[in-house]
Amino acid sequence: MARFGVQIGSLIGSRVRAPSFKSLISRIVFLHIIAVAVVAIFLPLVLFWLLNSEIDQLHRAAMRAQAETLAERIAVNPDGKVTFNLPESLRGLYSEAYGRYQYDIRDDEGRLLFSSHKKTGDARSDTISGAEVRQTIDGTTVHIRVGEDLSHRDVITDDIVSNFFRRVGWITIPILLILLAIDIIIFRRAIAPLWKASEEASNIGPSRTDVRLPTEQIPREIMPLVTAVNQALDRLEDGFRLQRQFTADAAHQLRTPLAILRTRIETLGDVAVRQVLHDDIEGMSRIVAQLLEIAELDTLVLDPGETADLRAVCAEVVGAIAPLAIAQHKDIALKGAEAPVLIHGNSEMLQRAVFNLAENAIKFTAKETSVDIEVGDDGSVRVRDCGPGVSEQERELIFQRFWRRDRQRSDGAGLGLSIVRGVADDHAATVAVDNLPGGGAEFTLRFRLAEERAT
Repeated sequence: MARFGVQIGSLIGSRVRAPSFKSLISRIVFLHIIAVAVVAIFLPLVLFWLLNSEIDQLHRAAMRAQAETLAERIAVNPDGKVTFNLPESLRGLYSEAYGRYQYDIRDDEGRLLFSSHKKTGDARSDTISGAEVRQTIDGTTVHIRVGEDLSHRDVITDDIVSNFFRRVGWITIPILLILLAIDIIIFRRAIAPLWKASEEASNIGPSRTDVRLPTEQIPREIMPLVTAVNQALDRLEDGFRLQRQFTADAAHQLRTPLAILRTRIETLGDVAVRQVLHDDIEGMSRIVAQLLEIAELDTLVLDPGETADLRAVCAEVVGAIAPLAIAQHKDIALKGAEAPVLIHGNSEMLQRAVFNLAENAIKFTAKETSVDIEVGDDGSVRVRDCGPGVSEQERELIFQRFWRRDRQRSDGAGLGLSIVRGVADDHAATVAVDNLPGGGAEFTLRFRLAEERAT
């Protein structure tokens, strides 16, 4: 049995390999099912072996007791002759007609003195099992052997052995299945802190670098990993903070020399040169302003209760950017909802996002055409232009910082649409771009209404 157990352990440890489950619970449950299946086979065999061992032990004890009873009936005469007086009450038990029990009585040299049978002259054969008692009576040693024919074993004992698997063996399977179900519940409760930690980890992002994995109720074996992740997040947050600080400081420091340079340019006598330099200064000032916007977005944390009127935001953008559109012989129009559209968000940041979309549309739309800003009752803003559109390959690239289709152009640094994406991410909104059937592009910002956010 011990050897069989070692083989089973070797089977589980070296040959059974869990498939590449992505779930830790699935992996544990699979291995546990294998263990339960092995135990379901192994346990009945062990119980069956123990039952047979107990029956054999009881049988040998009974045979030994009978041999000792027979020994009490042996006597040695003064002349050394051994006599055996079997009472009438026991003769039927050992009669050949009954055929269940047999006895042999031999001397110390192995000579047969008395026997209950005549065919074999020995109370031992393939079907006979019993016990032997050695007794010394008045200096004479005799050996009493008593055996039972196993083919005539007690009917109750036969029923216990033959019906064991049918009556007892099957009970182990449902018991093990119940234990398996209990183990699954235990496993799920045990790794519940890990699920909670994974949910917290999903909230970590560039705008939420302050989130840390919880350490309460984390298993001791997992604690070093959680601690290491939190320490890595600390270092990552420090890196983000330094980067944001550098961007903000650089933008602030550039403002002063640009203002001084703008003032000095005004003193130049050449009007053409002055205008070219003035345009360059305005472009640089726009880049500095966008860098400051990015630095502010990186540190923005929205108040869960803050709301904004999306239509009012778009109306302010149209009023602010209309002079730029008119100067380039283009129109801009506000369409859509007439009533306020309340969404969860920061009005100033929303205004910057819509402004950048409108500015981008004015830049690429054709002259004598219109840029439309449409506000939807569902919390969406659509900005349409009459420009060349956006190819499929560029629809994700245009939202990256400092990406420009034409590197030779100097009228932008490729930061406007990245600011739009940043505002959308901070507000859990979506931004998408599609080409219009008649030409041009349509940028769509979609926010969740304040009522939906509250529910």
